[in-house]
Order: sequence, then C-alpha cells, then structure tokens
Amino acid sequence: MQYQRFHDTILVRLDRGEEILTQIKQLATNEHIKLAHISALGAVNDLTVGVYKVSEKKYYANHFQGDFEIVSLTGTIDTMNDEFYTHLHISVGDQNGHVFGGHLAQATISATCEMVVRLIDGTIDRQKDNVTGLNLW
Repeated sequence: MQYQRFHDTILVRLDRGEEILTQIKQLATNEHIKLAHISALGAVNDLTVGVYKVSEKKYYANHFQGDFEIVSLTGTIDTMNDEFYTHLHISVGDQNGHVFGGHLAQATISATCEMVVRLIDGTIDRQKDNVTGLNLW
C-alpha cells in the first residue's frame, strides 16, 4: 500500500496480493482515522461478499475467484466501542459484463486498487440494533 495525504483527503494505491480490509485498517491506524468516506476502483481475483437476511439476522456469504473489475467500492470508516470499524459494499464485473456484489467480507487485489479516503471531522460510534441485528450509527 502506498498513500499520500492532502489535507482532508488521502489517495491510496493498493497493490497485487494485498487484501482490501486489512489495508484499510492499517491506513486508519497509521493516520488515526475515526471517520471517513471511502470510494475506490480497481481489480480483484478473490473476494467474499455477503447479503444480510434481516429476518434471520445473518449474513450469507458468496465467494468468487477469477478476474473481476471493481465497478464500485464505497463505504465508511468509523468506530464501534471506540475501536476501528468499517462498512463497505463492493460491486464487481466479470469478463462477460455480469455485475454482482454485496457487503465486503474480504477481497484480494489482482492488479491495483485506487482509493480515495475523504476524512470527516468528528466521530460516530456504532451500536448494535436489536431489531435488525446490525451495528448502526
């Protein structure tokens, strides 16, 4: 991972073999980020995404391997119990133009990933919502 900070914005480049969530946590630790918006694009070859079934309060995971372009990666860095927390969704496309995605559980970069992290002045600490089972702002 390489990055450069410009006031309230950090431009990040992830490299082949790096895992997205691991690198975001490292960035947040290095830069003391408590609240930020993330958007990115790039390519991955191994990813797991989830779809949350509210009636069961459970994520169902889908794992994919192959060549995929990141069509959209968006979400937040924030905190829960004053500790690092991130909530990201990803959409990827395959060689036939099929696009799929969901809640990002893990993804490994196959070529590169270009990410913009917009820092937000403040903090929002998530709390467990008993109705949905989700960790909400």
